[in-house]
Amino acid sequence: MKGKWSVKRAGAFAGRMFLVLGLMSGCTCLAAGCAGQQAAAGQEEQRYAWPLATASPEDTVTQIYAEAFSRETARLSGGKMKIQVYPNSVLGGDRELLESCCDGDIPFVVQNTAPQVNFIPDTAVFDAPCVFDDLEDVRKTVDEPEFFELMREKYREAGYELLGYSDQGFRVMSTNRKVEKPEDFKGQKIRTMENSYHMDFWKALGANPAPMSFSEVYIGLQQNTIDAQENPIEVIVSNRLYEQQDYVVETNHLPHLLSLIASKTFFEGLSEEEQEILIRAGETAKEEARAASDERISERIRAIEAGGSEIVELSEEMHARMKELSRPVCEEIRKAVSQEAAKGYLDEIHGPGEQEK
Repeated sequence: MKGKWSVKRAGAFAGRMFLVLGLMSGCTCLAAGCAGQQAAAGQEEQRYAWPLATASPEDTVTQIYAEAFSRETARLSGGKMKIQVYPNSVLGGDRELLESCCDGDIPFVVQNTAPQVNFIPDTAVFDAPCVFDDLEDVRKTVDEPEFFELMREKYREAGYELLGYSDQGFRVMSTNRKVEKPEDFKGQKIRTMENSYHMDFWKALGANPAPMSFSEVYIGLQQNTIDAQENPIEVIVSNRLYEQQDYVVETNHLPHLLSLIASKTFFEGLSEEEQEILIRAGETAKEEARAASDERISERIRAIEAGGSEIVELSEEMHARMKELSRPVCEEIRKAVSQEAAKGYLDEIHGPGEQEK
């Protein structure tokens, strides 16, 4: 297996690892298996593990996805292709990981699609609220060959190779005010990601969205700086946010998609056989992560209830009203993405946009 990184990129990556992990030198980092440059061209066996980075904690579906991909890659290659997973933002936050992956300094990243909008505009389609009622419909849509190939090409144009989408179920709302009718959203100060479409959605419901760094959310809830927040149940439990909230409301407004991506430069430097191994490993890891997500959601719900918070299931009428209120946001997104992306993701559920009628 030939070397895939330039000396410049390997040095840049070693420098980043030095700063982040506080190791004594870049050489020490490489020896520990944190980088991927080969010692000599033409060498058959990979000498150092390729890094795969995430911004998520270990006890998450993101970690399961990443580790399954690493394990399956090693199995399919007979141990010749090695990948080391670095969670918890030790190699950078979401934006830094995307930049490093595009530059080829980090070969693999697993992350939610929301931070990718500024890099890959068509991923905004995944921010369309209240499009799906069932997670299986989400999975069938993103797996549909024509749509997946379209998104794959969009990632390639931005400098990435898309290897698959898994998920952590739907995003839901946690709050100290019980929500059972549309009026109950009014005035609630809810933390959102710094994503304009997410904020527009909550404004449409009458809430007061407040973008905030995720690291500040627990304290914000504790000190009543914010009334509510929204995340997958997995994240609510792994970060113990339910400890500061009386209710977890199953708004199910967005699927929390996880993307497995590779650096395009890195991927194209591999042999066809190696590329095929990564594609196959990504498929297996995707299915394993989805199964784990489904299994863990029920466990997480029990943990929330054991902690004293109530799970609130919304009525069909309530979901229908949320979908109606959020339609302008969907139309805004439709105008911002390509017609092909809108058709593949939105039209099967919502039908053609207003401008097409």
